Amino acid sequence: MTKIKKRFVAGAKCPKCGAKDSILLFKENGIETVECTECDYREQQTDIKAPQKTSGSMIGVFKPD
Repeated sequence: MTKIKKRFVAGAKCPKCGAKDSILLFKENGIETVECTECDYREQQTDIKAPQKTSGSMIGVFKPD
């Protein structure tokens, strides 16, 4: 069993509860996931979904290792 590497996003605010510095970023089964440590907020985004949400000129998509 591999351990999932979770990272806090500095300065990020939870869109649901508004708590600052409570957002974790990690990959779960190849899907980028953000999660709040204070409430039950959780959002997943696949690589296909990212370009559809952007507006204007896209420079690139950030893919952390």
